[in-house]
Amino acid sequence: MEFSTQRFAENGYHPTSVAEIVQGLGVGKGVFYWYFRSKEELFLEILRDAQRQLRRRQQLAIGDEPDPVKRIELGIRASMAWFAEHRSVFNLFQFAATEERFAPAVRRGQDVAVNDVVRHVKEGIVEGRIRDADPYVLSHATLGVAVHLARTFIHERNMAGGEVADAAVAFCLEGLLGR
Repeated sequence: MEFSTQRFAENGYHPTSVAEIVQGLGVGKGVFYWYFRSKEELFLEILRDAQRQLRRRQQLAIGDEPDPVKRIELGIRASMAWFAEHRSVFNLFQFAATEERFAPAVRRGQDVAVNDVVRHVKEGIVEGRIRDADPYVLSHATLGVAVHLARTFIHERNMAGGEVADAAVAFCLEGLLGR
């Protein structure tokens, strides 16, 4: 899957063929079709696997942290580190979001991410640490800022994940006006 991810990221989905993938791996097409029914199924599995890996990284970073605001920060930082380590995956998600057959998988992953953040935001609101507003709007805003900063500064401008994480955390937790 790593090799296929690289091929799709470098060449694009449509130009990358099953023949190219199996040739690069030094296996026959039969091996490919033993695991995947089609190139589309492989691509969907790559997307799902990336979403699972990212979520696992976030969960490991958050651990048993009791503070909901700190959990949001740790989740953002873990995300930026993961994005920096998996730069090629950005190309895949950007393409998949625009392709009718892959967009539902991307949306499902986004829904899971939003629901993860909503839980922390709701706890922060109850504790009086986060302003009383729609937790779904705040969660979408947080994720939107984080993903946009990752795409622009980690993926496109090749900046370090930690530097971008600092900016994302500062903006998401303090907003335009700061504290």
